[in-house]
Amino acid sequence: MALTPETLPRHELNGLPVRVVDSDDPGTVGLEGRVVVETTNTLQIAVCENGSSRVVQVPKSGSTFEFAITDDAADYREELGTASELAGEDVAYVTVDGSRLLSRPARRTETSGDSPWQ
Repeated sequence: MALTPETLPRHELNGLPVRVVDSDDPGTVGLEGRVVVETTNTLQIAVCENGSSRVVQVPKSGSTFEFAITDDAADYREELGTASELAGEDVAYVTVDGSRLLSRPARRTETSGDSPWQ
């Protein structure tokens, strides 16, 4: 199954550029980086700021994420940079309510059927 805005919640999220656009924790709003670990309830995002990097754990529940996807899903396994660095490429930005992602990643990617992504 190709990675499209409609199917994004059923795909592997590790490696995708992501930005936190809304959250119950105001300290995480605006964080931008790459998903490095996905658990049932959280996304761990590698964030580069001021020449250093850190990993921030963001709860899925109560958060809204914006993922950047290109026409070629394979590009996401390459080093593309963060969502803002992709602005010059053919990119679709997909906003996903974190509650849509609440499940074990392996179980979520196995399911099929309707998957509203916002």
